[in-house]
Amino acid sequence: MNRRCFLRLLAGLPVFSALAGSLWGAAPFASQGSEVVPRESIGQAFSGEALQYEITFPLFGRVAVVTMTFTPAEEKGKYVGTLQGETVGFFGLSTRYRKDSYRSVMEELDQGTRLRSLLFEERVQIGSKSRQRTHTFDHGSRKWVQRRVGKSGATSETTHDIPLERDYNDFLAAAYNFRYGVYGTPEKGRTYNVPVFPRKRAQTYDVRIVSLEEEDRLRRRESPQAGSAYRVELAMDPEVLHSKGGRIDGWLSRELYPVEGVIKDVLFFGDVRGTLLRREMKGAGEEIHLSSPPHA
Repeated sequence: MNRRCFLRLLAGLPVFSALAGSLWGAAPFASQGSEVVPRESIGQAFSGEALQYEITFPLFGRVAVVTMTFTPAEEKGKYVGTLQGETVGFFGLSTRYRKDSYRSVMEELDQGTRLRSLLFEERVQIGSKSRQRTHTFDHGSRKWVQRRVGKSGATSETTHDIPLERDYNDFLAAAYNFRYGVYGTPEKGRTYNVPVFPRKRAQTYDVRIVSLEEEDRLRRRESPQAGSAYRVELAMDPEVLHSKGGRIDGWLSRELYPVEGVIKDVLFFGDVRGTLLRREMKGAGEEIHLSSPPHA
C-alpha cells in the first residue's frame, strides 16, 4: 500500500470521528432543571474513550484496523491522544504488517475549554524497520521544533517560528477541540475551518455539515447504512489525501457516532472506506460494540 495513502487515510479518520461530538454544541454550561451547572472540561469529556475502525478496499475487503484513544497524562490538566493503524490479513502479510502510529500530548487551556498541542509523535514501522518524526511546540518562546529519525538511525532537526496570532495544534488535538465545540456551534449547511500546524500547503481542515435538503438527496442516491442520521464532508489538499478530489464523505448515527467515512477516488484503490466497529468509555464502564451500525 502506498505510504502516503495509508498515512492520510489515518489522518482523516480522527477528524471525521470528531464531527459527531461537535454536534453537542459549544456551550460551557448545561442546564439541570432550573439550575445551571458548569459543563465538564474538554479533558473530562473524552477521558477514557477508545474508538476502533476497520478499513476496506473494494477488491481487497478488510485491509487494516485503526484505534484512537484519549487518556489522562500523569500531570494534571494534560492528556494523551493516540491513533494507530495496522494492516491485517493477506494485505498485512504483503505489507509486512505495517503500523502507523500518532501520539499527541495536549494541555487544557482557558479553564478546560480547549486543548493545545505540546508534543506530537509520528512513527512508521514496516517489519523490523521504523522511522519517526517528533514535533515539539514551545508556545512560550513561539518555537516549533521538528526532529526526524530515519530507518538508519540518522537524525535531523529544524526549528520554525509559531506566528503570534496562532496556536499550532496537531490534528488529534484539533479533532477533540472540534468535538467540544471550540470552533463554533454546529449547524446544517455550515462550513468550519479547523486549524492545524502546516503540512504541505494545508493549515486547516474544511468541514461541512450538509443542509437538510442536500442530506435528503444524498440519502436517496447513496442508500447509507441503517442508523445514518447526518451527512458531513471533510475537504483537504488532494495531494495530502493522494486522491483526485481531496475529500472525505461520511455519515453519523442518530446517537452522533460516525457510522462510515469514504475517501473518494484514491489513486490505484478507488473509494477507501472506514467503518466504526466499537466505542468504549473505560472511565464510565461503558462499552458499545457495533457489529453493524445502530438502528434509527
